[in-house]
Amino acid sequence: MSDVVVVAELFDDMRFADFRFLEEASKLGKLHVALYSDALSSRPVKFPEAEREYLLRSVRYVSDLTIVNGESEIPHGMRLVRQGEAGARDARIIPDSILKQSPAAPTTPNDPPSRSGKKVIVTGCFDYFHSGHVRFLEECSELGDLYVAVGNDANVRELKGEGHPLIPALQRRMIVGSIRYVTMCIIGTGMGWMDAEPDIEKLKPDIYAVNEDGDKPEKREFCKQHGLEYRVLKRLPKPGLTRRSSTDLRGF
Repeated sequence: MSDVVVVAELFDDMRFADFRFLEEASKLGKLHVALYSDALSSRPVKFPEAEREYLLRSVRYVSDLTIVNGESEIPHGMRLVRQGEAGARDARIIPDSILKQSPAAPTTPNDPPSRSGKKVIVTGCFDYFHSGHVRFLEECSELGDLYVAVGNDANVRELKGEGHPLIPALQRRMIVGSIRYVTMCIIGTGMGWMDAEPDIEKLKPDIYAVNEDGDKPEKREFCKQHGLEYRVLKRLPKPGLTRRSSTDLRGF
């Protein structure tokens, strides 16, 4: 195993294959991301440098990150690139076929031992993943060990309409589970706004956390009946970053 693995990219508008690339790279050594600055982009970036850095630093596979303004500034180490990427001599290639593979259907993992004494449950679609999701997960993790239930495909379609979700549940589960603030990520097995009810019964959390958009009467009533603390967090971005909305980003 190499001591240091280096990937150098813009990482603008990160999707499932990007998270898989980072995961595969981290298996070969300590992963150092050389993040190209805004000035290096040949086109206007969708997400500015500070926002891209914040999201990447939240990914559990990333050990270190440096913003670079040119190839000469890229740290030393085994260079990894994606298949078809040009300009990286003597680099190891990760085939596109690996990055496009959806993860296998997960088995029910063992419940990790609590570090804080409290369990926090969060539910949601997490369909177009962005820095606002990261900030929400970061804040929720400050309340206790964070468990996330992403909505199953049928329920997301039922709640949000045709064309949803953009990303299958197994891929959404992998993306959310890649965030270092998350203790465990599962796929909700129920339907409706309380689609994670069967899973909550098994996990037995202490706190149900939502943001302002996710505050629903069904959730409040469920927590009241089951003795769960209900916390509604403000939908605020990380200081200095732009407020994001999945609906705005995907356009519907």
